[in-house]
Amino acid sequence: MVDSTSGLPGSFAMERGETPEEEGQPGRVLPTSLDSNSLKKSNWGFLFPGLVGGALVTVYAVATPFVTPALRKVCLPFVPATSKQIENVVKMLQHRGGSLVDIGSGDGRIVIAAAKEGFPAVGYELNPWLVWYSRYRAWREGVHGSARFYISDLWKVTFAQYSNVVIFGVPQMMPQLEKKLELELGDDARVIACRFPFPHWTPDHTTGEGIDTVWAYDMSTFRGREKRS
Repeated sequence: MVDSTSGLPGSFAMERGETPEEEGQPGRVLPTSLDSNSLKKSNWGFLFPGLVGGALVTVYAVATPFVTPALRKVCLPFVPATSKQIENVVKMLQHRGGSLVDIGSGDGRIVIAAAKEGFPAVGYELNPWLVWYSRYRAWREGVHGSARFYISDLWKVTFAQYSNVVIFGVPQMMPQLEKKLELELGDDARVIACRFPFPHWTPDHTTGEGIDTVWAYDMSTFRGREKRS
């Protein structure tokens, strides 16, 4: 018997033809569409971990300067000064001259306020993000010429050249800082403490109340008391 469509015997035609069941047998080449889908899934498999890893590195880079100080034995956390605290600090600077330093200057509010009052002011801050932001604020406020900011650990800085020192401290650090300033500051210097007073010094002036309280200590008075005792 001859197949009318191929001109071949019917049994031979059936052997050469492909049945639906044979399409899925091993050894056959998969359709192109399946290869493309597999490739896309493979690419996403590499891309997704890369994106996650990049995000984690970014978070680490941003968070580390904030977290690291908290891991120190004596830390100075960043808490923005209130407008009343800044007002009280400026009040304690009335009739004062010379340069000013803010120890742990945060976002630069005190330094910028002092610069606006005519003081050549400097801020030392361990967190680089806050230092860069402070420099930007000083530029925006038009006092970048008299307000400067440095990335530095306060325990590695000498404050002998400053006539006015401002500190927003914490109780744990005040005794150690008290000793450091006693050794370094001149007789004409004034130390202004915010939020927490020094443990052994007697303030010459006090203003404000609650968390806005500010204490001013004149080194000449302190040293005069030491001589009398």
